[in-house]
Parts: sequence; structure tokens; C-alpha cells
Amino acid sequence: MIPSDLRYHQEHEWVRLNGKQATIGISHFAQDALGDIVFLDLPKVGTVVKAGGQIGEVESTKTTSTIYSPVSGTVANINADLKDHPEVVNSDPYGKGWIAVIEVVTPTEIDQLMTAAQYEAFLASHKKG
Repeated sequence: MIPSDLRYHQEHEWVRLNGKQATIGISHFAQDALGDIVFLDLPKVGTVVKAGGQIGEVESTKTTSTIYSPVSGTVANINADLKDHPEVVNSDPYGKGWIAVIEVVTPTEIDQLMTAAQYEAFLASHKKG
């Protein structure tokens, strides 16, 4: 359920790094906790973002939640399909439900994020409460 080729942020965003291009989205855990997603406020292409900084919001039938950038850089692309079909984040969070592509300043920054095994342990430790 947690793809091993991705890195994960503690706020439940994932990153797939390809050279200096980091595709980001929200994890299956996050979309499941949010419920049916009805709207996404996406960043504008060209926006400079910092790791851990807010880049948008996701609205569901339950709540509104902040989307954080797990890496620093410049927004190179957004998934415009989500404007008309936000529910794709629920059905395919690691594929067609990607949110943005960030042109990364320091690719090694990804090393500070959790591996799939670390993220799985992180989720398990937070479910006990």
C-alpha cells in the first residue's frame, strides 16, 4: 500500500525524485483520512517553495487540509486535471492524483524524508493514540 520508491513527509505528502524534478502528492493515508476530495487549491507554476512550507489546500467532504511541499524549489508544473476531477486523488493518490512537480534546488534534501518503511512505522506509532 505504501510505494517503496517514494519518500514521505511527516505531513503525509510523498515525493518521487527524477533528477531535479520532484513530483509530489498526498499519501493514501492522507486521502483516506480526508474522505471524498472535492477541491484542490494548487500552487501557481513559477512559485518558489520551501521544504515544509504551505503550497496549497485540499478540501474534502469532512475538512480542509494544508498541502505542504516536502522539498525546496520552484513549481514547474501542476496537475491541472485535478481542477475538474479532484476525486482522482482518492482513487489514485500515487499515480494520476499527483499534485505538482517541483524543480528541486538541492536534490539531496530528499534524504531528510522518510523511506516507505520509516513512513509505515510513523503511521503505526500514530495510530496507537
